[in-house]
Amino acid sequence: MQAEENRQDIKSMLPEELAAVMAEMGEKPYRAGQIFAWLNRGVRSFDEMTNLSKHFREKLSRAFFITSPKVASRQESQLDGTIKFLWAMGDGSMIESVVMRYRYGNTVCISSQVGCRMGCRFCASTLGGLTRNLTPAELLDQVLFSQNEAGLKISNIVLMGIGEPLDNFENVMQFLKLVSHPDGLGIGMRRITLSTCGLTEIIDKMGSYGLQLTLSVSLHAPDDATRSRLMPVNRISGIGPLMEACGRYFKSTGRRVSFEYAMIDGVNDTPAHAARLAALVKPAGGHVNLIPLNPVEERGLRPSEKETVSNFAEVLRQSGVGVTVRRRLGRDIDAACGQLRQKRAEAPLIGGEA
Repeated sequence: MQAEENRQDIKSMLPEELAAVMAEMGEKPYRAGQIFAWLNRGVRSFDEMTNLSKHFREKLSRAFFITSPKVASRQESQLDGTIKFLWAMGDGSMIESVVMRYRYGNTVCISSQVGCRMGCRFCASTLGGLTRNLTPAELLDQVLFSQNEAGLKISNIVLMGIGEPLDNFENVMQFLKLVSHPDGLGIGMRRITLSTCGLTEIIDKMGSYGLQLTLSVSLHAPDDATRSRLMPVNRISGIGPLMEACGRYFKSTGRRVSFEYAMIDGVNDTPAHAARLAALVKPAGGHVNLIPLNPVEERGLRPSEKETVSNFAEVLRQSGVGVTVRRRLGRDIDAACGQLRQKRAEAPLIGGEA
């Protein structure tokens, strides 16, 4: 079989792109729909496409490859049923995805990169730096195979795992088209949340697409001095330009921006911080999600006390800002926000052809 570099990634293609390729191969256009349907069921090889002739399947295997991650490990929280998967990709890279159960359905948190170069001080994902971007197919695989392996129907997606989604913009945009396609998984944009540390120019670019997903901005501080210490990306443009970009995003899409705020003991959790945060986000009509910090051993930061979080939230409410305190799902398996990281497999790999 030919090496992958000499074949095309078929799962990253939309039906219309597949149809064009089928025409080039001298095949009927309806083949594109058949192939797209099989890929969105999570088949791992062309041999599983049983309504295609053997000759055609062999022809496809010479021209294309199907991404197929292996389960390196699976952990399930004894506290809340959250499931964390460690995936081995085709090149041996490792990423993590998390399936969370809610009353309204099941949500999968997926990674957008192998590693991350943003350098946020409270996050495990960036400890080893950036290795590479994930392809549209590898993004889709996390939804498909998390659903298949967990035996749970996925209804919602959050791009909050390893990596910065807007640092992998084109692949993420193609993934969004794939996962929302009515002939595929058909997960609507309003059921998708994209989290970013605040790449201002890319927020503007995404806003021009008019997508109806939820943009979630990792803010974590109400002033440039504190935010720059926590998040090096802030040194590029600062909070002011970021908030202006969020305002433009809201104007172009009509979708309210949410702001993530990790509560870190002695760093960003005083009533004065809360008052400055309220003044910052209220004009934009933003909603604040407070996240009690999930500790990362190498970082040495501690979560705010429960009473401190409650008092902080009350200041925001009294200022007229919508606020929620996020549940810490999967914390006993290091699956909570900020705890995902690259790892080595410590168990036999399951499934896939990587």
